[in-house]
Amino acid sequence: MLLRINPDNIDDRLIWQVVNCLKRGGVIIYPTDTVYTLGCDLTHHAAYEKVCKLKDIKPNKANFSIVCYDLKHISDFTTTLPTPVYKMMRKALPGPYTFILNGNNHLSKIFGYNKKTIGIRVPNNPIARAIVDGIGAPILSASIKNEDTVLEYITDPNELYEVYENLVDIVIDGGPGGNVASTVIDYTESQPLLVREGAGKELF
Repeated sequence: MLLRINPDNIDDRLIWQVVNCLKRGGVIIYPTDTVYTLGCDLTHHAAYEKVCKLKDIKPNKANFSIVCYDLKHISDFTTTLPTPVYKMMRKALPGPYTFILNGNNHLSKIFGYNKKTIGIRVPNNPIARAIVDGIGAPILSASIKNEDTVLEYITDPNELYEVYENLVDIVIDGGPGGNVASTVIDYTESQPLLVREGAGKELF
């Protein structure tokens, strides 16, 4: 299903349609403030395995990020954050950044293997945040690469629908997507490490 949602005038009924799909174990494609991404409810392992299959990655080898509404849920997945790291995240988010943090024991229960780190996203996109707010918990984020053209990512939701119509439950058309992924910063050690330059400006 191709579901058109206006990011400037969000219809709550459409958001609840997406939320209910996720709660039933569905897989969606949704917009962020960078690129379009695959997503599912973290509590549905079968949906997670489906995303891994679509990405051609073994479930115990995947390093997907999770999309949060704000920072209130990160303590469910991470160890205690040093104050400077928390302040940096509050300054940068919502925004086009992925912060890699040390995970707690809850991660292994969710993902089914000994996962030690997790990427946290709070995208500055009203559709993504409305979905997460509606479901009341973070959802998976797995960006969709484009192997066929000079563009690294598929930016047209209609093209995404053509490719994934029979592979996912809902493709959300929230307008044209970006072609630059998030900036990734690793905060698992004492000093931050820039892993990938992306849409977000350097923070340190």
